[in-house]
Amino acid sequence: MFSKLLIANRGEIAVRVIRACRELGIPTVAVYSELDRDALHVRLADEAFALGGQTAAESYLNTEAILDVISRCSADAVHPGYGFYSENADFARAITERGVTFIGPPPEAIEVMGDKISARLAAERSGVAGVPGTTEVIASTDDVEAFGADHGYPIAIKAAYGGGGRGMKVVNGPDEIEAALASAQREAEAFFGRGECYMERYLTWPRHIEMQIIADSHGNAVWLGERDCSAQRRHQKLVEESPAPLLDDAVRKAMGDAAVAVARGCRYTNAGTVEFLYQDGEFFYLEMNTRLQVEHPVTEMVTGIDLVREQIRVAAGEPLSFTQSEVTSVGHAIEARINAEDPADGRFLPSPGTLTSLLVPDGFGVRWDGGYEAGDTVSQYYDNLIGKLVVWGSDRPTAIGRMQRALGELSVGGVATTAAAHVEIMASGDFQAGTHSTKWVEERLDLSGVSGKIDAEPTGGSDGEDVPLVRRDVVVEVDGKRFSVSAWVPDSAPPASAANTAARPRRASGAASASAGTGQVTVPMQGTIVKILVEVGQVVAAGEGVVVLEAMKMENSINADRSGTVSEIKVEPGDTVGAGDVVVVIS
Repeated sequence: MFSKLLIANRGEIAVRVIRACRELGIPTVAVYSELDRDALHVRLADEAFALGGQTAAESYLNTEAILDVISRCSADAVHPGYGFYSENADFARAITERGVTFIGPPPEAIEVMGDKISARLAAERSGVAGVPGTTEVIASTDDVEAFGADHGYPIAIKAAYGGGGRGMKVVNGPDEIEAALASAQREAEAFFGRGECYMERYLTWPRHIEMQIIADSHGNAVWLGERDCSAQRRHQKLVEESPAPLLDDAVRKAMGDAAVAVARGCRYTNAGTVEFLYQDGEFFYLEMNTRLQVEHPVTEMVTGIDLVREQIRVAAGEPLSFTQSEVTSVGHAIEARINAEDPADGRFLPSPGTLTSLLVPDGFGVRWDGGYEAGDTVSQYYDNLIGKLVVWGSDRPTAIGRMQRALGELSVGGVATTAAAHVEIMASGDFQAGTHSTKWVEERLDLSGVSGKIDAEPTGGSDGEDVPLVRRDVVVEVDGKRFSVSAWVPDSAPPASAANTAARPRRASGAASASAGTGQVTVPMQGTIVKILVEVGQVVAAGEGVVVLEAMKMENSINADRSGTVSEIKVEPGDTVGAGDVVVVIS
């Protein structure tokens, strides 16, 4: 077993890996950006090292910085979590060439399956059919237009080196191609470090069903059951459950066998997920994620198998601790992703900020996998997942009822969350009947009047204690390594948090608050301007996009609040803006 394991990630998945390592007796090393200096995963790890920078590109995607930390801390294994470098073959190869174990598949398997185009070809060679699509990188808008002429619309443009809905845009007609392709390429570059995209037919009312697989280096490969991830917004999952409702056992087995065939076809080892679209009794191969999934807890809850522990064991060269015949599924599990987003009116707008309070539910069959505690800050620069609320029940109705109870106990202050949307999802007749699809949340779920933010937020104040010296617990860095120390210092205001000491974003010039319909177009959250869609003198209609704002790795169209002529543009691409900043003036 490993002597020290570094987690090349942050948030709740880093916390999840640290806890698994602690149970196995493996010391852990965290890495962190400037904004994550006092994050939960940093506080829990045995050692922590600074990477520098704020954005993902400056920190968690800084290969040289991470490799330097691996060398300095003498870690002999690296767990990539999900996102960032989890599906990056170059990073995995850089790790293994140093004699350090990458807890995931071999680089060759990542290259085949991490590239979604070559993965389609590999699946076809394994006898598993995919959704009709291309096996070449999109070179220009002409490629998309030609595909639309042959296969019709809508078309899904997708990141070739990503997953999880990042870098995916749907084109409903020829006039949307240019903007959708550019947006998909920008998101893919921002989240995965590569902007290549491909395309495929976009099914009209599918369910998203995926198979969890795991394989060892001794020739064993098994599937651990499926997860239904059909409740989505922006092609990213909101709710996942296992087993999938209304799925025939014969289809389930065929899907599981197909997943194992795909894994064997690329000589896969460690945990992975093969994703399918299911519609009208047929299933189509979608992609293989060569990593642990965000929704892995629902599989753990019904099978009783600790997937992270098994990942580490397999990476250490041990055989799987179970066979296919020993895998059983008991009861039903549901996971609700609690993101810092406001679902009001179905917009799901990012809501970065500090968690002024956090009360998580408890009780029989309830699990919380979180990456934050009260007082921590959810930054605009990273994914906005606060935590995952997971429940288990003896059957699906029991699990739904338990989730409803748990959501009623969950309380998050300071930011808006998706919890209110989950309440509506669980209460919906469509969801309870299992007739929802990947488009259901955006097209049919009524979220009008829903608010993602609670009213009560605690106020601060002084305790009034009058003493000459007080103890302060502070964090210091020595040669880039983090240490927690206590010091007796003159009584003064508490040390500022990382969120307060970090450089404040530059606000757009002439910023001001304006009500809707005044022509003063404002942004609803902190973020970065990535594209200007209009020019001075242009006539626009109410609701027409004027700028594109990136926040929490998602692009958001900021629309005109009235019809008129653009008289002033107050921002440029690359500008950082704050909530309420005026970006465009319409007269």
